[in-house]
Amino acid sequence: MPLFKQLLLDPTVVITTATTWQNEAHLAPGFLQDITTRYKGTRLGRQELEAELVEDADGALWRRDWLERSRVGTAPPLARVVVAIDPAVSSHATASETGIVVAGVTEDGHVYVLEDRSGQCTPDTWARRAIALYHESQADALVVEANQGGDLVTHTLRTVDAHVPIRLVHATHGKRVRAEPVAALYEQGRVHHVGALPELEDQLCLWEAAAGDASPDRLDALVWAITALVLGRRALRCLSSDEEPPEDQEARATEAAADLERRVRNGAGAWFPGD
Repeated sequence: MPLFKQLLLDPTVVITTATTWQNEAHLAPGFLQDITTRYKGTRLGRQELEAELVEDADGALWRRDWLERSRVGTAPPLARVVVAIDPAVSSHATASETGIVVAGVTEDGHVYVLEDRSGQCTPDTWARRAIALYHESQADALVVEANQGGDLVTHTLRTVDAHVPIRLVHATHGKRVRAEPVAALYEQGRVHHVGALPELEDQLCLWEAAAGDASPDRLDALVWAITALVLGRRALRCLSSDEEPPEDQEARATEAAADLERRVRNGAGAWFPGD
């Protein structure tokens, strides 16, 4: 592979690529169907079928082999499901994407990532997309990063659906610090992608948290979803129609943190703030 990458960088080398489907006329239909069913959407499939060079970044927290070994075709019955949103602060042509990820957890604490519907969206578009996913997946709540314009984000969602449950999260640490325990769950084989999520997976395996890196919006939404489902945070709170007093929020957060510690110590399964 090092020699191959050197050749790719050599200006005297002419590079041509072709996918398996461009050679379809010369392949047996049964063979083509078999390899497509078996490998499409996997790392090997992207390389061998779609002619992509798929790599991990040296400083990335995730590895593609972790994703491949835990990938599944369908999710089992789930105890909890959330739609996590990492909203972009603007919607112009060069704006960041809004991360929108759906994930659920089983009673034994395994997480299944169901959908990645991230993209460049206006506020109204991402709100409608997220709420549609909430209903489609029969989710328990929307989990929304509220560091930048939490009131505006809530208002945007409430404009689309006044009754959807919203759980606001506030980042108190950097992206890499928040992502590390989630990546550890992947390494342990406790997180499973349902089908192929290539754009999300590329971001997981290429983001190095280096200065100047683009904001990993899909990754952020994934981290918030998994944190809400199995890790828990004192910063996670539920926003109801009648906002609870700050002292009640703090008391509930303290109780939830203590409950999480007990569950981890006793080897309990899934946990959701407010349970």
